[in-house]
Amino acid sequence: MAKKLFLLLCGAFFTVHGMAQLSPVITSWVLNTTGATGYAGIETNVQLEQYDSNYVYISATCIPGYSIGPWIGDPNVPSNQNFVYEIPRNPVPNTGTLTNVPLGQVGVWSNGVSVFNALDANSYMSLNYWHQNAYIFEGSSFDACLGHPAPGGQYHHHVSPKCLYNTLDSTHHSPIIGYAFDGYPIYGAYAYSDTNGTGGIRRMKSSFQLRTGMVHRDTLPNATTALPTADDGPDVSATYPLGSYQEDYTFVPGSGDLDVHNGRWCRTPEYPSGTYAYFVTIDAGLNPQYPYTLGLTYYGITVASDYGPTGGHVTPPGGTVIYTTAGVAAVKQSDLTPEIYPNPAGNYINLFIPSVLTNNFTVTVTDMAGKTVFTQSNIQPTILYSFNLSALSEGTYIMNIKNDAVSYTQKVVIAK
Repeated sequence: MAKKLFLLLCGAFFTVHGMAQLSPVITSWVLNTTGATGYAGIETNVQLEQYDSNYVYISATCIPGYSIGPWIGDPNVPSNQNFVYEIPRNPVPNTGTLTNVPLGQVGVWSNGVSVFNALDANSYMSLNYWHQNAYIFEGSSFDACLGHPAPGGQYHHHVSPKCLYNTLDSTHHSPIIGYAFDGYPIYGAYAYSDTNGTGGIRRMKSSFQLRTGMVHRDTLPNATTALPTADDGPDVSATYPLGSYQEDYTFVPGSGDLDVHNGRWCRTPEYPSGTYAYFVTIDAGLNPQYPYTLGLTYYGITVASDYGPTGGHVTPPGGTVIYTTAGVAAVKQSDLTPEIYPNPAGNYINLFIPSVLTNNFTVTVTDMAGKTVFTQSNIQPTILYSFNLSALSEGTYIMNIKNDAVSYTQKVVIAK
């Protein structure tokens, strides 16, 4: 971030309703508290969050708050999925036989949209060897947010969801943008260089590498013997470029930052004592990088009722607590102060809200007579926003950042 918050004149104030500290798996979801609707008039984001000592239950339509579509060549249409996902509050590493990441949903983004893995449902000539990379075979149908609907109407992202967080912000640790079905967080593409939480911020790199030099698809990754000829895939060509299939990649330990699950054990802003965490991967040009979300297997023990053809329709037990943003832990003002810069501003002003146990802010700017001259809703912590204020005249204004739990006020000056 180029500048820290420049407090002007009277400064700022924060008010918080307090309650016991809650874990990130409870506080990281984008709750729809106003009944806001999106595609086809369907309510967006997460409609209800419940939790008990073991699980968080996320009720969602699978429709995001950002605009979606069109999907070129995709005949499917998003619809309300009425999901209720069950996310472990106390994830446990799997020390036995690892669970393969399945087709379909493998986790849930923080806005209730499904996380899919790297594959579509097809393999070359139905051989069940050369499994198609969805980004290559279906990418032309992705919308501007890099999502599309599946048969049955399940909107989802196979790759980094570029409208859910700011993929351009390489100066802050990326936010939690979802959870896998083993209960471990999924972060955006940027993290601390060192796993101990130091070393600056950089883009996380996958340790899956293309099998360079491969022309004939007649061996599997790390295979010592050739496949039977009948099981060969298509030769590498302009029609089937390298990277078209899962088997075009091999895992090379230590070649990137991340392990075979596409994650690592590390300290993060939300888990200062450390956690295992998955990271979405993008290349230097901000394009999705294989395996995009999770690797081939989960790191932890999963909740099997979340995935599969009928997964994601869990019935929460009795006695759960309904989470609302009206109850968040009391924090120090210094921990919550957003970055608003430049101030004085010209045509644009930037806003970054550090990690805080609440979300869904509305930003309003009023002139000194109290008239509202700018409003932006659905603002989330840990995402860098740039607001266009070019329509405003020079002068002093009041910026208010609030939701149903927190209110912050700051004087800003427009000086063109």
